[in-house]
Order: sequence, then C-alpha cells, then structure tokens
Amino acid sequence: MFKIKLHGGKTAEVEEKLYWHTTSHIMAQAVKRLFPNAKVAIGPSIENGFYYDFDVEKPFSEEDLRAIEDEMKKIIKEDLEIERFELPREEALKLMNEKEEPYKVELINDLPEGEVISFYKQGEFTDLCRGPHLPTTGAVKAIKLLTSSGAYWRGDEHNKMLQRIYGISFPKASQLDEYLNMIEEAKKRDHRKLGKELDLFFFDETAPGMAYWMPKGFKMMNILIDFWRKEHEKRGYLEFSGPQLNSSELWKTSGHWDHYKEDMFVLTDSDGKEQALKPMNCPNAIKIFASTLRSYKDLPLRFNDIDVIHRNEKSGQLNGLFRVRMFRQDDAHNFITENQIGSEIKDIIEIAKYLYGIFGLDFELTLSTRPDDYMGDIELWNKAEDNLKSVLDELCGENQYRINEGDGAFYGPKIDIKMKDCLGREWQMGTIQVDFQLPLRFNLSYIDSNGEKKTPILIHRALFGSFERFIGIITEHFAGAFPVWLSPVQVKVLPISDNQKEYANIVVKELNKVGLRVELDDRQEKIGYKIREAQLQKTPYMLILGDKEVEANAVGVRARKEGDIGAMKLEDFIAKIEEEIKSFK
Repeated sequence: MFKIKLHGGKTAEVEEKLYWHTTSHIMAQAVKRLFPNAKVAIGPSIENGFYYDFDVEKPFSEEDLRAIEDEMKKIIKEDLEIERFELPREEALKLMNEKEEPYKVELINDLPEGEVISFYKQGEFTDLCRGPHLPTTGAVKAIKLLTSSGAYWRGDEHNKMLQRIYGISFPKASQLDEYLNMIEEAKKRDHRKLGKELDLFFFDETAPGMAYWMPKGFKMMNILIDFWRKEHEKRGYLEFSGPQLNSSELWKTSGHWDHYKEDMFVLTDSDGKEQALKPMNCPNAIKIFASTLRSYKDLPLRFNDIDVIHRNEKSGQLNGLFRVRMFRQDDAHNFITENQIGSEIKDIIEIAKYLYGIFGLDFELTLSTRPDDYMGDIELWNKAEDNLKSVLDELCGENQYRINEGDGAFYGPKIDIKMKDCLGREWQMGTIQVDFQLPLRFNLSYIDSNGEKKTPILIHRALFGSFERFIGIITEHFAGAFPVWLSPVQVKVLPISDNQKEYANIVVKELNKVGLRVELDDRQEKIGYKIREAQLQKTPYMLILGDKEVEANAVGVRARKEGDIGAMKLEDFIAKIEEEIKSFK
C-alpha cells in the first residue's frame, strides 16, 4: 500500500496497482500531447510499475522517453481532476471513433452485452477504462520511464507490432531512488549475464528458449539434482522415468488437449497420428500408478521424476532461465486417500521449508482457486478448495495468506509457493495442487480395507518449480557467488611458478581424494592475474603455492569473502572446507 496526500492535507492509503495504473494514464496523456497521431492501446499496472502500448510511426527513442517524462511532470503539476463517466455502447463507440482510437473501438466491440462501459477523463485526455483511479493527477509524485520495446497487439504475433513504454512511480522521491538502485543491482546480478561470464550456460538463436549448459553449469545442475534426489529418497519418494512423446489420446483423456494444446509441441507420426512432446509429467505418473493393482496399504504412494519437458511458450514471453521451452521440473505426484490430504500437504510444505532454508530463502503460501475453464464437478472443486483452506488456516493462521481467485489449474486448486530474493523481488516458485479430476478421468483405483475399489486423490507438486528456473533465481540471489557445496569449482590451485607444479599436482590429487571440485591454473601468468581471474569466476577458495608453502607442506589460503587468510596445513584446509560444506547441508 502507498500512503498519499490528498487535497486539504488529508492522507489516504491506496494500492500500488491503482497508483501505477493512474500513472499509466498520465503517460498516455503525455504521449498524445507530444505525438498527436499516436493511437493508444492498453495501459495496465503490472507487478512492478506499469506500461502502455502505442501505435506510432517509429519506435520511441531515449530522447522521446525523456520528453514524455518531462510532459508527465507537467501534467502532475497541473493537478488535473480525474473524472469517471459511463456511456451506452453506441455512444462509447461514437466517442472513440471521433477520437480516431481504433484499438479502443475493438475493445468496446469485444465487451459482452450489458457490460458497463466506463471512461476516465483528465483534462483533454479521455480513456476507456474500468478503473479505479486516484482523484487527481497531482496525487502522483516521483516518476521514471524505464524502457521501451515492441509488443504485439493483444500478445498475438499475427497482429500489429506496437510500442510499449514501461515506467514506475512512487509517492516519495526516496522510494523511487531506492527502487532504481535495486534495478541497477539487479542488472549486475542478471543470471543471463552471469551465466555467460561464469561459463555456466548460454542461449542461442538456433534453439530459442532452450539453454546450452556448459560443463560447469551442468555440473552445478547435477549437484542440485543429486541433493534433491537424496532428500526425496529419505522421505519415501520413488523416482521413475516416462516417455517424452505421448499420443494425443493420452492428452485428450487428461484434458490437456482441450485446455493446453496451444502450449504443446504437436507433431504427426508415420501413421498420421498426432502426438505431443510432454509439457508436464502427470499423465505418465498416472500410467505408472495404473500399471498394477494398488492397495490402501500402499498409500501414500509418491512418484517423483525429473524428465525433460517442453512447452511451446510464445517467443515474446521467453526470459532467460525464468521462462523457457525446455526444462527439468522437480516433479512429484503423490497418490493418497482423502483422509491423508492434510498430513500429506503439511509434509510437502515441511520439505519446502527445508529446501528453501538451505539457500536462505523465505517464502509465502498463496491459495489459487477455480479458474473459469475448470474441468470436472464443481462439488469436488469446492471440496478440494476447502481442504486446502483448512491446511493453510492451520499452518498460516486464518486469513493470513493470500488468495488468487481463478488462478488454479484447470483440474484443481493449488497452493503456490512465492519467495523473495535478497533484493526483495517476488518469484513464483513451487506449487502444490490437489486433484480429484484426473484420477476419475483415468479410472484409477485402489482396494480399501473393506476390499472395495476407491478412487485415490492426486497431489501434483513441484518445489523448485524447475531446476532451470531455480538456478536462474539463485544465480541472481547469490550474484553468482554460490555456496561452497554448490559451486561447480570449489577450489583453484594457483602455483606461483613452474617450481611449484609438482607440489600443485599433489595438492590437486589430495583434494580430489576427498571429493572436492578443484581446478589447477598452471599457466605462465603472474599470480596477481590468476587471482583476479579466480575472483571474477567467484571461486570460493584459492590455494596459492610458493616455495615457502612447498617447504612447509602447506597452502596459502585466499577466500572469496575474507580475502587472504594465510598459510595452513593442507589437511587443516580440507577440514575447514568440509565443515563449511557440512554446515550448509
């Protein structure tokens, strides 16, 4: 919430999104003043700020953005009253046609019959909008336009490319300064930049939305997977693997063909039958469950897998490792009885607490409820939502968690795990979904204690979300300086000259013996250069070897955080780093 000043010295609290949406209208008014031929499209508030799309003759330049920002400040200073009014459909269309705003005309024509058509007017500028808005333009204070880019009308690549301007605003200049500082820090931490600099991964136009993993990055991926795998084995999860390509019949049974087909990679086999690369693992987990007769004594039955999955994300939505077309989901599908729902969800959340705690990450739980395109019986939906509310009330306290109305999966409500990183940015991570629908659609059953067939409940859950996305997030969270246990290279051995090469190889061998990941840099370079390179690679420890270290059978230790620690026996260094790794896990 933002605290703002109103006329007469009164203060009020308003939602950030209302504040930002009002600022988007101020920006649109400024653009129309400076570019009278511009056509306005849509200008919503978003998670951090706002944007507005415009149809203009050429892309906005940096100079244009500065001019628009200056004009916005004038409009704010004018303190224009923002008035709401409604019009019947025909009059609304007439108004927008007179103003030569074709995108607004299209939006009005798409509104259902009987829908209230409202407008907001400030000075000479009138915009089609549901609202609400601030009372005057003067209630907005500190503003900054951030970037401009191309964006297809309504996100459809078949439509015209518009120009989108992103911005941010706050009631106080100090809040804006704080936000801009965070943005600068975020740029330094950008995982795409660090991924390339640290030789972890990169993207190439030959495979949009699919990462090329370098040996160091893939080593880290496998360390994370191995850690995840062991923690789940401890908790009774059974890992399986399934086909990458499934017949359309499987996806029709699951409902994905009707609800998700546009996001799937669909192809035709040699017999002319449609198949799809799997965008999720649940149907394969269901096939594993259905492969043999199950008893109530088997439940909970927890199947986990990390098969590669593919989703045909739109090119404009791709975003480094955060939004990709190919990834490894840290997936599990738990088959349970109805009376096990509460205890199973609590156990899953306990695993989440442990896993996130390892990385020093906090998270919040959000309940996402039935969407408009839901599948199945509404009574089962209500039952599933009640179950989730009951668990969240117990874990978080009644009404102490957020509810996202209509954001559930098409087959069931879900608990979303949202975490904040060290910069305070919120990320959608894992999800826990209670599903009464798919077990019915696939006719799943188990034999209960009375010898009768019963339908199991299915819980879909991913905690990291995907290994790719999680690596992207922790790369930014740690700014590439990963904890020792996860670093692809934990120790760099740096001999000062060729005189120490033999001893350096002995040190490397001893470190390898205890399972440490080590690199030897024996190039003919000055030691200062080698140290700087190791620092740029954010290596946790450097062992510098000179004649004194060789004579004393010691190593000169330099740490990423503390700098020069000094000389110590090799066995003492090994004990130190092993204790540090142990303390993290």
